[in-house]
Amino acid sequence: MQNKKPVYSAGEANINQRNQALPTGDTRNGADNWYESDRVTKTGVTFKNLYGLSLSGNLFAPQNSQDQTLPAIIVGAPNGAVKEQSANLYATKMAEYGFITLAFDQVFWGQSDGNPRNAMAPELYSESFSAAADYLTTLDQVDNDRIAVLGICASGSFAINELKVDTRLKALATVSLTDMGAVARGQRDAMGTDAMVAEASNTRTLEVAGQATSYTSGTPEEIGPDSDAFATEFYDFYRTQRGAAATTTHPTLTSFAKLLNFYSLSDIKTISPRPLLFIAGENAMSLGFSEDAYNQAAEPKELVTIKNAGHVDLYDRTELIPFAKLNDFFTKSLAE
Repeated sequence: MQNKKPVYSAGEANINQRNQALPTGDTRNGADNWYESDRVTKTGVTFKNLYGLSLSGNLFAPQNSQDQTLPAIIVGAPNGAVKEQSANLYATKMAEYGFITLAFDQVFWGQSDGNPRNAMAPELYSESFSAAADYLTTLDQVDNDRIAVLGICASGSFAINELKVDTRLKALATVSLTDMGAVARGQRDAMGTDAMVAEASNTRTLEVAGQATSYTSGTPEEIGPDSDAFATEFYDFYRTQRGAAATTTHPTLTSFAKLLNFYSLSDIKTISPRPLLFIAGENAMSLGFSEDAYNQAAEPKELVTIKNAGHVDLYDRTELIPFAKLNDFFTKSLAE
Protein backbone atom coordinates (compact mmCIF):
# COMPACT_ATOMS: atom_id res chain seq x y z
CA MET A 1 0.00 0.00 0.00
CA GLN A 2 1.52 3.31 -1.06
CA ASN A 3 1.69 6.24 1.37
CA LYS A 4 0.79 9.60 -0.10
CA LYS A 5 0.68 13.07 1.35
CA PRO A 6 -2.53 14.75 0.15
CA VAL A 7 -2.22 17.83 -2.02
CA TYR A 8 -5.17 20.22 -1.79
CA SER A 9 -4.23 22.62 -4.58
CA ALA A 10 -6.10 20.77 -7.34
CA GLY A 11 -9.41 22.46 -6.74
CA GLU A 12 -9.32 24.24 -3.40
CA ALA A 13 -9.16 27.67 -5.07
CA ASN A 14 -12.88 27.48 -5.76
CA ILE A 15 -14.81 24.43 -4.64
CA ASN A 16 -18.00 25.54 -6.36
CA GLN A 17 -16.83 25.81 -9.94
CA ARG A 18 -14.34 24.69 -12.55
CA ASN A 19 -10.69 25.42 -11.70
CA GLN A 20 -9.35 27.18 -14.79
CA ALA A 21 -5.74 26.66 -13.71
CA LEU A 22 -5.90 22.91 -14.39
CA PRO A 23 -5.82 20.91 -17.64
CA THR A 24 -9.22 20.82 -19.32
CA GLY A 25 -9.80 17.07 -19.15
CA ASP A 26 -11.89 14.93 -21.48
CA THR A 27 -15.16 16.76 -22.11
CA ARG A 28 -16.72 14.25 -24.51
CA ASN A 29 -20.28 12.94 -24.15
CA GLY A 30 -21.54 16.06 -22.43
CA ALA A 31 -19.19 16.04 -19.42
CA ASP A 32 -20.76 18.70 -17.18
CA ASN A 33 -19.88 18.17 -13.53
CA TRP A 34 -20.45 21.89 -12.82
CA TYR A 35 -23.94 21.97 -14.30
CA GLU A 36 -26.35 24.55 -12.87
CA SER A 37 -30.02 25.05 -13.69
CA ASP A 38 -32.23 28.13 -13.69
CA ARG A 39 -35.16 25.78 -13.06
CA VAL A 40 -33.83 24.77 -9.65
CA THR A 41 -33.04 26.54 -6.37
CA LYS A 42 -29.92 25.56 -4.41
CA THR A 43 -29.52 26.19 -0.69
CA GLY A 44 -26.57 25.33 1.54
CA VAL A 45 -27.68 23.41 4.64
CA THR A 46 -26.21 21.58 7.62
CA PHE A 47 -27.63 18.68 9.62
CA LYS A 48 -26.39 16.36 12.36
CA ASN A 49 -25.96 12.62 12.37
CA LEU A 50 -26.95 10.30 15.20
CA TYR A 51 -23.66 10.99 16.98
CA GLY A 52 -23.78 14.78 16.84
CA LEU A 53 -21.43 15.36 13.91
CA SER A 54 -22.57 18.09 11.49
CA LEU A 55 -22.80 17.32 7.80
CA SER A 56 -22.71 19.94 5.05
CA GLY A 57 -25.20 19.63 2.22
CA ASN A 58 -26.83 21.35 -0.72
CA LEU A 59 -30.62 21.23 -0.90
CA PHE A 60 -32.16 21.51 -4.36
CA ALA A 61 -35.82 22.16 -5.20
CA PRO A 62 -37.80 22.90 -8.37
CA GLN A 63 -38.38 26.60 -8.90
CA ASN A 64 -41.69 27.93 -7.52
CA SER A 65 -42.45 24.71 -5.64
CA GLN A 66 -42.60 26.19 -2.13
CA ASP A 67 -46.29 25.42 -1.70
CA GLN A 68 -45.99 21.79 -2.83
CA THR A 69 -45.22 18.63 -0.86
CA LEU A 70 -42.78 16.59 -2.91
CA PRO A 71 -40.84 13.32 -2.79
CA ALA A 72 -37.15 13.59 -1.93
CA ILE A 73 -33.91 11.92 -3.01
CA ILE A 74 -30.70 11.81 -0.97
CA VAL A 75 -27.63 11.83 -3.26
CA GLY A 76 -24.30 10.39 -2.11
CA ALA A 77 -21.01 11.30 -3.82
CA PRO A 78 -18.25 8.86 -4.81
CA ASN A 79 -15.79 7.72 -2.15
CA GLY A 80 -13.30 10.46 -1.29
CA ALA A 81 -15.27 13.02 -3.28
CA VAL A 82 -17.19 16.04 -2.07
CA LYS A 83 -20.75 16.98 -2.97
CA GLU A 84 -19.46 19.27 -5.71
CA GLN A 85 -18.17 16.19 -7.56
CA SER A 86 -20.98 14.33 -9.32
CA ALA A 87 -23.52 14.49 -6.46
CA ASN A 88 -24.57 18.10 -7.13
CA LEU A 89 -25.01 17.28 -10.83
CA TYR A 90 -27.32 14.35 -10.12
CA ALA A 91 -29.19 16.31 -7.45
CA THR A 92 -29.73 19.24 -9.82
CA LYS A 93 -30.95 17.04 -12.66
CA MET A 94 -33.37 15.13 -10.43
CA ALA A 95 -34.68 18.38 -8.98
CA GLU A 96 -35.48 19.44 -12.54
CA TYR A 97 -37.75 16.39 -12.69
CA GLY A 98 -39.67 17.59 -9.64
CA PHE A 99 -37.92 16.05 -6.63
CA ILE A 100 -36.46 17.71 -3.56
CA THR A 101 -32.85 16.53 -3.53
CA LEU A 102 -30.04 16.66 -0.98
CA ALA A 103 -26.36 16.17 -1.84
CA PHE A 104 -23.88 16.10 1.05
CA ASP A 105 -20.25 15.80 2.11
CA GLN A 106 -19.49 12.64 4.03
CA VAL A 107 -18.21 12.99 7.58
CA PHE A 108 -14.41 13.50 7.62
CA TRP A 109 -14.53 15.06 4.13
CA GLY A 110 -15.31 18.41 2.55
CA GLN A 111 -17.18 20.83 4.79
CA SER A 112 -18.58 18.17 7.13
CA ASP A 113 -17.32 17.46 10.66
CA GLY A 114 -14.98 14.70 11.70
CA ASN A 115 -11.32 14.21 12.59
CA PRO A 116 -8.91 13.03 11.42
CA ARG A 117 -9.68 14.38 7.98
CA ASN A 118 -10.04 11.81 5.19
CA ALA A 119 -10.82 8.98 7.60
CA MET A 120 -12.64 5.92 6.31
CA ALA A 121 -15.58 5.07 8.56
CA PRO A 122 -18.04 2.80 6.70
CA GLU A 123 -20.60 2.60 9.50
CA LEU A 124 -20.65 6.38 9.90
CA TYR A 125 -20.79 6.81 6.12
CA SER A 126 -23.85 4.56 6.08
CA GLU A 127 -25.44 6.49 8.96
CA SER A 128 -25.15 9.69 6.90
CA PHE A 129 -28.07 8.59 4.72
CA SER A 130 -30.31 8.20 7.77
CA ALA A 131 -29.07 11.56 9.06
CA ALA A 132 -30.05 13.11 5.72
CA ALA A 133 -33.48 11.51 6.05
CA ASP A 134 -33.77 12.92 9.57
CA TYR A 135 -33.16 16.38 8.16
CA LEU A 136 -35.58 15.97 5.26
CA THR A 137 -38.39 14.96 7.62
CA THR A 138 -38.11 18.38 9.29
CA LEU A 139 -38.99 20.15 6.03
CA ASP A 140 -42.64 20.92 5.37
CA GLN A 141 -42.02 20.60 1.63
CA VAL A 142 -40.92 16.95 1.89
CA ASP A 143 -43.32 14.02 2.02
CA ASN A 144 -41.83 11.93 4.84
CA ASP A 145 -43.19 8.72 3.32
CA ARG A 146 -41.50 9.35 -0.04
CA ILE A 147 -37.76 9.56 0.59
CA ALA A 148 -35.28 7.61 -1.56
CA VAL A 149 -31.53 7.38 -2.11
CA LEU A 150 -29.22 7.69 -5.11
CA GLY A 151 -25.70 6.42 -4.40
CA ILE A 152 -22.81 7.05 -6.79
CA CYS A 153 -19.81 4.70 -6.71
CA ALA A 154 -19.01 3.69 -3.11
CA SER A 155 -21.98 5.68 -1.78
CA GLY A 156 -24.08 2.94 -3.30
CA SER A 157 -22.53 0.37 -0.96
CA PHE A 158 -22.94 2.62 2.09
CA ALA A 159 -26.55 3.30 1.10
CA ILE A 160 -27.26 -0.43 0.69
CA ASN A 161 -25.89 -0.94 4.18
CA GLU A 162 -28.21 1.72 5.61
CA LEU A 163 -31.37 0.67 3.78
CA LYS A 164 -31.10 -2.62 5.68
CA VAL A 165 -31.69 -0.76 8.95
CA ASP A 166 -33.82 2.27 7.98
CA THR A 167 -37.23 1.61 6.41
CA ARG A 168 -37.82 5.33 5.85
CA LEU A 169 -35.54 4.99 2.81
CA LYS A 170 -38.11 3.71 0.34
CA ALA A 171 -35.98 2.98 -2.74
CA LEU A 172 -32.36 2.97 -3.88
CA ALA A 173 -30.66 3.54 -7.22
CA THR A 174 -26.91 3.00 -7.47
CA VAL A 175 -24.67 4.31 -10.26
CA SER A 176 -21.25 2.72 -10.84
CA LEU A 177 -21.71 0.81 -7.57
CA THR A 178 -18.45 -0.01 -5.80
CA ASP A 179 -18.33 -2.36 -2.83
CA MET A 180 -15.55 -0.75 -0.78
CA GLY A 181 -15.27 -3.72 1.54
CA ALA A 182 -14.57 -6.00 -1.41
CA VAL A 183 -12.08 -3.46 -2.80
CA ALA A 184 -10.16 -3.41 0.47
CA ARG A 185 -10.16 -7.18 0.79
CA GLY A 186 -8.89 -7.44 -2.79
CA GLN A 187 -6.01 -5.11 -1.96
CA ARG A 188 -5.28 -7.09 1.20
CA ASP A 189 -5.12 -10.34 -0.74
CA ALA A 190 -2.87 -8.80 -3.40
CA MET A 191 -0.48 -7.52 -0.72
CA GLY A 192 -0.39 -10.80 1.16
CA THR A 193 -2.76 -11.94 3.87
CA ASP A 194 -1.20 -10.08 6.80
CA ALA A 195 0.62 -7.17 5.16
CA MET A 196 -2.21 -4.60 5.03
CA VAL A 197 -3.34 -5.20 8.60
CA ALA A 198 0.22 -5.20 9.89
CA GLU A 199 0.99 -1.95 8.09
CA ALA A 200 -2.12 -0.23 9.45
CA SER A 201 -1.44 -1.53 12.96
CA ASN A 202 2.19 -0.45 12.98
CA THR A 203 1.34 2.93 11.49
CA ARG A 204 -1.08 3.59 14.37
CA THR A 205 1.78 3.07 16.81
CA LEU A 206 4.01 5.46 14.87
CA GLU A 207 1.32 8.13 14.51
CA VAL A 208 0.36 8.12 18.18
CA ALA A 209 4.07 8.66 18.87
CA GLY A 210 4.05 11.76 16.67
CA GLN A 211 4.65 10.64 13.09
CA ALA A 212 2.71 12.59 10.45
CA THR A 213 -0.53 11.03 9.16
CA SER A 214 -0.08 8.55 6.33
CA TYR A 215 -2.47 8.35 3.38
CA THR A 216 -3.15 5.66 0.82
CA SER A 217 -5.04 4.73 -2.32
CA GLY A 218 -7.27 7.26 -4.09
CA THR A 219 -6.47 9.11 -7.31
CA PRO A 220 -2.82 9.63 -8.31
CA GLU A 221 -1.55 13.21 -8.26
CA GLU A 222 0.34 12.60 -11.49
CA ILE A 223 0.11 10.17 -14.40
CA GLY A 224 2.50 9.22 -17.18
CA PRO A 225 2.83 6.98 -20.25
CA ASP A 226 3.02 3.88 -18.05
CA SER A 227 -0.05 4.70 -15.92
CA ASP A 228 -2.74 2.03 -15.99
CA ALA A 229 -6.32 2.53 -17.20
CA PHE A 230 -7.63 2.87 -13.63
CA ALA A 231 -5.27 5.70 -12.76
CA THR A 232 -5.84 7.49 -16.07
CA GLU A 233 -9.64 7.30 -15.83
CA PHE A 234 -9.83 8.70 -12.32
CA TYR A 235 -7.11 11.31 -12.89
CA ASP A 236 -9.07 12.78 -15.80
CA PHE A 237 -11.98 13.56 -13.47
CA TYR A 238 -10.39 14.36 -10.11
CA ARG A 239 -7.26 16.20 -11.30
CA THR A 240 -8.58 18.31 -14.20
CA GLN A 241 -11.09 21.11 -14.75
CA ARG A 242 -13.63 18.41 -15.47
CA GLY A 243 -14.13 17.55 -11.81
CA ALA A 244 -11.34 18.75 -9.51
CA ALA A 245 -12.53 20.22 -6.21
CA ALA A 246 -11.28 20.55 -2.64
CA THR A 247 -10.51 16.90 -2.01
CA THR A 248 -7.49 14.67 -2.47
CA THR A 249 -9.48 11.38 -2.52
CA HIS A 250 -6.67 9.84 -0.42
CA PRO A 251 -8.01 8.24 2.81
CA THR A 252 -5.89 7.83 5.92
CA LEU A 253 -3.92 4.59 5.84
CA THR A 254 -4.88 3.50 9.35
CA SER A 255 -8.62 3.90 8.74
CA PHE A 256 -8.60 2.18 5.34
CA ALA A 257 -8.19 -1.17 7.09
CA LYS A 258 -11.63 -0.64 8.69
CA LEU A 259 -13.13 -1.50 5.30
CA LEU A 260 -11.96 -5.10 5.70
CA ASN A 261 -14.89 -5.62 8.09
CA PHE A 262 -17.43 -3.94 5.80
CA TYR A 263 -19.80 -6.37 4.02
CA SER A 264 -22.46 -4.18 2.43
CA LEU A 265 -24.09 -6.94 0.38
CA SER A 266 -24.65 -9.21 3.37
CA ASP A 267 -28.41 -9.48 3.96
CA ILE A 268 -29.19 -7.24 0.98
CA LYS A 269 -32.32 -9.38 0.49
CA THR A 270 -33.79 -7.81 3.61
CA ILE A 271 -34.27 -4.52 1.71
CA SER A 272 -37.10 -6.13 -0.28
CA PRO A 273 -39.87 -5.22 -1.05
CA ARG A 274 -38.34 -1.78 -1.44
CA PRO A 275 -37.10 -1.48 -5.06
CA LEU A 276 -33.47 -1.44 -6.15
CA LEU A 277 -32.00 -0.15 -9.42
CA PHE A 278 -28.37 -0.82 -10.35
CA ILE A 279 -26.88 1.25 -13.19
CA ALA A 280 -23.38 0.61 -14.51
CA GLY A 281 -21.34 1.17 -17.66
CA GLU A 282 -20.85 -1.89 -19.82
CA ASN A 283 -17.11 -1.16 -19.91
CA ALA A 284 -16.78 -0.25 -16.22
CA MET A 285 -14.16 -2.04 -14.16
CA SER A 286 -16.76 -1.94 -11.39
CA LEU A 287 -19.57 -3.64 -13.36
CA GLY A 288 -19.14 -6.85 -11.38
CA PHE A 289 -20.20 -5.11 -8.17
CA SER A 290 -23.57 -4.16 -9.68
CA GLU A 291 -23.99 -7.67 -11.05
CA ASP A 292 -23.18 -9.22 -7.66
CA ALA A 293 -25.59 -6.88 -5.86
CA TYR A 294 -28.34 -7.58 -8.38
CA ASN A 295 -27.85 -11.35 -8.10
CA GLN A 296 -27.97 -11.30 -4.30
CA ALA A 297 -30.88 -8.86 -3.96
CA ALA A 298 -34.52 -9.91 -3.84
CA GLU A 299 -37.24 -8.50 -6.06
CA PRO A 300 -38.13 -5.88 -7.07
CA LYS A 301 -34.76 -5.15 -8.66
CA GLU A 302 -33.34 -4.09 -12.01
CA LEU A 303 -29.88 -3.97 -13.56
CA VAL A 304 -29.24 -1.47 -16.38
CA THR A 305 -25.96 -1.40 -18.29
CA ILE A 306 -25.04 1.70 -20.28
CA LYS A 307 -23.44 1.17 -23.68
CA ASN A 308 -20.04 2.70 -24.35
CA ALA A 309 -19.67 3.81 -20.73
CA GLY A 310 -16.98 3.14 -18.17
CA HIS A 311 -17.05 3.74 -14.42
CA VAL A 312 -16.18 7.45 -14.18
CA ASP A 313 -18.14 8.23 -17.35
CA LEU A 314 -21.30 8.03 -15.25
CA TYR A 315 -20.03 10.64 -12.81
CA ASP A 316 -20.63 13.55 -15.16
CA ARG A 317 -21.14 12.65 -18.84
CA THR A 318 -24.70 13.86 -19.23
CA GLU A 319 -25.17 12.25 -22.64
CA LEU A 320 -24.49 8.81 -21.11
CA ILE A 321 -26.16 9.13 -17.70
CA PRO A 322 -29.75 7.81 -17.91
CA PHE A 323 -31.49 10.60 -16.02
CA ALA A 324 -34.84 9.75 -17.62
CA LYS A 325 -34.52 6.18 -16.36
CA LEU A 326 -33.75 7.44 -12.87
CA ASN A 327 -36.78 9.71 -12.99
CA ASP A 328 -38.99 6.82 -14.07
CA PHE A 329 -37.62 4.59 -11.29
CA PHE A 330 -38.03 7.15 -8.51
CA THR A 331 -41.42 8.35 -9.76
CA LYS A 332 -42.80 4.79 -9.70
CA SER A 333 -41.03 3.83 -6.47
CA LEU A 334 -42.28 6.91 -4.62
CA ALA A 335 -45.76 6.98 -6.07
CA GLU A 336 -48.40 8.18 -3.60
